Amino acid sequence: MTGSDYYIPAGVLAIALMVKSPSFWRTWNSPMTKSIFTILACSAAGFVFGAPPTIERVNRITGVSNISALIVYCLLSCLSCGSLVLVIHWRGGPEETIRRHTRVWIAATAAVMVTFCVLFSLSDVPIEQQRDFDTFYATTPYVREMIVLYLSAHTATSLVVATKCWRWARELRDLQAAWTHWGLLILVAAFGLTMSFALLKFLAVGARWVGTGSWDWLSTDVAPPIAGVGAGLTTIGFLLPVIGPGIGSMWASWRAYRAMGPLWRALEPFAGPGKPMRMSATSSPEIRAMARSTEISDRLLNLAPYLESSHREAAERYASSQGCEPEDALIFAEAATIHAALAAAAGAGAEASRQTPDSVEASAVAPARVSGADGLARLSIQFSKIHHSGFPVGAARSESN
Repeated sequence: MTGSDYYIPAGVLAIALMVKSPSFWRTWNSPMTKSIFTILACSAAGFVFGAPPTIERVNRITGVSNISALIVYCLLSCLSCGSLVLVIHWRGGPEETIRRHTRVWIAATAAVMVTFCVLFSLSDVPIEQQRDFDTFYATTPYVREMIVLYLSAHTATSLVVATKCWRWARELRDLQAAWTHWGLLILVAAFGLTMSFALLKFLAVGARWVGTGSWDWLSTDVAPPIAGVGAGLTTIGFLLPVIGPGIGSMWASWRAYRAMGPLWRALEPFAGPGKPMRMSATSSPEIRAMARSTEISDRLLNLAPYLESSHREAAERYASSQGCEPEDALIFAEAATIHAALAAAAGAGAEASRQTPDSVEASAVAPARVSGADGLARLSIQFSKIHHSGFPVGAARSESN
């Protein structure tokens, strides 16, 4: 692997860090925020310090041969610890239990990192190795123990996280937890790849122990790309439940905004004398959907003199007789009534604008029965399906045909 193979995923992780930095700043006191920051930062730094060009520069600047390997080992240990701590807080439970487990894992990680430093200081690794440190020094005293400890801790941590995520994913059946469910499944795959990375390293190191270097390619050529994919999936898995609901809300609002288009355009003659709402290019889908639903509601109020409650009731009875659910029948009745009102307004002209107080009171019920962006989106969809008709039953028949 070349330097770009390491720097590209590091850059992607750095972008994720920058995107999340405002929320990190706002919620820094949260243990979950600190864990996510640790995961992203250590993943990015691990790729940077694991890149051959960086290894050469760090070794030259520090004057300590192969010290980059020690740095990478420590960074990956922090990554594993951050993943475990995040899953513990994510899963929830008694506060005291969460704190105890968190302290245990942080203390264990600190002990492992101190052991790395002690073993590395006692070892003799004079020849710089930019790609195959693990296999080249697999039989060197003290470094051998450091490599075994690193791979064992990495495998154990990955197994624990993958198991916890899999068990939790199986418990989630609620549709509202869909983002968390998929995030957990992605994490299972991610930490499965992380275990594969450690096991491949183990195979290559074990082959060195028995006197052959023919399996070194597992450590130098196969394991690093697997680690890169695993790091990317880890980032996605942890961020998906956090940003997924927002993305889902934006998508639902955009769909509702688009779906309200036919009804909004049909009611344009009843927009009133006020200036139309202007949306900036950066307005969110939620704001656009809210503005359009407000405009539709206002236009329906202006159309109220032409809305007939008897027309609506007949259409609702017809839809119910055809087996529609009460909510669907209501949507159909409102759409049919609006069609009839628009036809009456177009045919009556100015004279039709005269109304009695009784007709206003009866017709004003219509805009309130279907409201909100989602309800008006459904109303607009039904409205676009119904052809103009003077009587809703006729419209219903044409629709059923």
